[in-house]
Amino acid sequence: MTTSEARVQAMLADHPVIDGHNDLPIAFYELCGYDLDAHDLAGSVPQLNTDLPRLRTGHVGGQFWSLWVPQDEHAVRRTFEQLDFVRRLVERFPDDLQLADTADDVEAAIKAGRVASLMGMEGGHSIGESLGVLRVMRALGVRYMTLTHNDNVSWADSATDEPVLGGMNEFGEQVVREMNRIGMLVDLSHVSADTMRHALRVTNAPAIFSHSSARAVCDVPRNAPDDVLETLAGNDGVCMVTFVPMFVSAAYAEWVDEAQPKAKEAGLQLYSPEHREQIEELVGRPRPQATLADVVAHVEHVREVAGIDHIGVGGDYDGCPDFPVELPDVASYPVLFTALADRGWSDEDLGKLAGGNILRVLRAADDVAAG
Repeated sequence: MTTSEARVQAMLADHPVIDGHNDLPIAFYELCGYDLDAHDLAGSVPQLNTDLPRLRTGHVGGQFWSLWVPQDEHAVRRTFEQLDFVRRLVERFPDDLQLADTADDVEAAIKAGRVASLMGMEGGHSIGESLGVLRVMRALGVRYMTLTHNDNVSWADSATDEPVLGGMNEFGEQVVREMNRIGMLVDLSHVSADTMRHALRVTNAPAIFSHSSARAVCDVPRNAPDDVLETLAGNDGVCMVTFVPMFVSAAYAEWVDEAQPKAKEAGLQLYSPEHREQIEELVGRPRPQATLADVVAHVEHVREVAGIDHIGVGGDYDGCPDFPVELPDVASYPVLFTALADRGWSDEDLGKLAGGNILRVLRAADDVAAG
């Protein structure tokens, strides 16, 4: 073990990772229909990026479990089913997991040696255009809501859909204000740049990006532009850098842009392992690999633009088929932190990245809600 590795292990023991986004709920549904007897997460589950032993190896002390469901007429019901899964998951493993809602809850869980389990809804479609549903979700422990997913909602534009509103409409502003009032974090991942700017003008509480990277480093709509990162710093929010290859590697994003229409024309699923070789033949070259260096570039750019107090990590494990080669699963966080330590990051700054900043944001949102 190198000096940096030993230093990072010690730092993460005291300041474990609090990750902003993990899609285990939908991945587990797709694997076995939420059947906790079918695959034992206390052991190795190689079909997934996440299990309890790897969370321990990765020094994960807190995890926002993503509640993501398709954007259809069943979205609200299916979101409640995901919420139920997270609760049952925690009940199944009481020695390893502990439900958490506040920063104090997170710290208490970590002190007890458990992974603090928080929840975030990934997409405003999960409230069915109802502030009442939003309030019930918060009462049941949902701590953030991503305003959109890949498609627009009636009240906010998504990053990956055709813009309709140029940001949000009046109801969208009501949603953000109500989120402030009840202490639900406003998550700007997935929304258009205009929606990001609009929401940051409206919110009275710090906002987050639960899993986004820097557009200046990889120019895709899902990433945050520099002017938004600067505004986020003034808002005292936090951008939790993601590891998704499409969002961190320009070469990977370019390959996907070329492959997508060819795969669609051939009737192939772009990210299906069974179709991978055929699609690579259609494109004429293999899919590039994202790397640890790509992620480091985003982390350091966000630090440079927004500042060390406004950065975190949101890996998006179990939310996409590929990850950077050195960061394949939730056991990998020490690899990233060691790379940053080797680049001169102090223990204090590494601790802020690991979880200190998102804990500050949670407390600030609760202060705003308390009035």
